[in-house]
Amino acid sequence: MLRSLVSQTFRQGLVHSFFRRNAASLSESVVVQNPVETSEEAGEKSVSNQKNSDESGTTVVVAPPEFRFMYPEFLPDPKMERRNKLKEKLERMDMLQRRSVIEIPEFYTGSIMAVTVADSNSPNKFARFVGICIQRGGSGLRAWFILRNVVDRQGVEILYEMYCPLIQKIEVLRLERRLDESLLYLRDALPEYSTFPFEMEPERRLNNSVVPLNPIKVKLRPRPWLERWERQDLQGVQDLNLPQRFYDRAKEVAKPWEKYDLMLQYRKTIPAEEQEKIYAEVHSQLQQQDLKRKIRRRRGPNSEQ
Repeated sequence: MLRSLVSQTFRQGLVHSFFRRNAASLSESVVVQNPVETSEEAGEKSVSNQKNSDESGTTVVVAPPEFRFMYPEFLPDPKMERRNKLKEKLERMDMLQRRSVIEIPEFYTGSIMAVTVADSNSPNKFARFVGICIQRGGSGLRAWFILRNVVDRQGVEILYEMYCPLIQKIEVLRLERRLDESLLYLRDALPEYSTFPFEMEPERRLNNSVVPLNPIKVKLRPRPWLERWERQDLQGVQDLNLPQRFYDRAKEVAKPWEKYDLMLQYRKTIPAEEQEKIYAEVHSQLQQQDLKRKIRRRRGPNSEQ
């Protein structure tokens, strides 16, 4: 009797262990066949679905390629330690909101501009400055540009934050480009290259016309200079007339291999795919703002805002 009970319990234990093993293997097979989708895989899947939907016939907004020259401040800082997708998205929204209040026209380094800012100490409660844009930089809400003019034989430079709420008006009196991206060498040039009247009237320009390139080459004053301009590849400067030893030293400290350094260029720029996404995001709103301004100009200054 005892032997029969032991054999029966032994058989039941074998049956239970058999079912447990089968259940475990079945659950493992289910897990392998249906793995949990990670966030990266979900993102790749959504991107692939988006691509398929785009290829299926849906319209895709593509910004013009010249947008990266017209609105470089919409591109984020290329330094990876400063990247934050949410912050960049919110900044672009604030920039578009600011552009709906004040017109920020297209301009380049070398354009003659006039900026009007609120000034509580001025009798008219505002101050207007006219000058040539010698440099622009920054990204997002930290974008800036520098205007230079010679007033009473004294060089005056003002750095403006492009999206500063104190700015009331930005005018482009002469839209043009120069041979160099930075015109800081005008600080060591003759005053005539940086002198512009404050009563200068804006020059008319046809719509959708090509931005002219000013090929002028300025003449620098004799040394000493603020920087060693002979060590920079400047196109808009006349012959410096320096002794040969200065040019020999410039060749010694030059780094011609940097233009072939792909990793260096990658760290200093934003990938083209990301640029297209950013400008496609702001393209429609910028077009709507330009269209509204054109309608207001046609209706006259007394039209409703």
